[in-house]
Amino acid sequence: MRFMVMVKATKDSEAGAPPTKELVDAMMAYNEELVKAGIMKGGDGLQPSAKGARVQFDGEKRSVVDGPFAETKELVAGYWLWECKSLDEAIAWVKRCPNPMPGPSEIEIRPVVDLADFGDAVSPEADAAWKRLKKEVGDNA
Repeated sequence: MRFMVMVKATKDSEAGAPPTKELVDAMMAYNEELVKAGIMKGGDGLQPSAKGARVQFDGEKRSVVDGPFAETKELVAGYWLWECKSLDEAIAWVKRCPNPMPGPSEIEIRPVVDLADFGDAVSPEADAAWKRLKKEVGDNA
């Protein structure tokens, strides 16, 4: 199963406060463990929301809202894409993670939806297109 593992933002991450050398070293060691175990498939940190934007949809209408965004606890500061046998395995790996922020922090784990999860809504053509696109971007999961 694939999981999106999201490091939630804090006031420090939204302020653009850089991590300490010790935290960078600890996170790199942790990422090495994830890669060696075949868990980590990708991941990165994200710039503060002040450097981003949201596109809102209402039917055919699109509007853009520039950051920063008010609810820090709802924002993502970084992410990994993992391949694990179960949610329990992903939880066990997250528990081994160094605290990614200077103070209290939170990491959210969510299973990635597979196209097959949409059942009859997926035509054979859509399924073939998705498999082709995943192959083109190098994702054979």
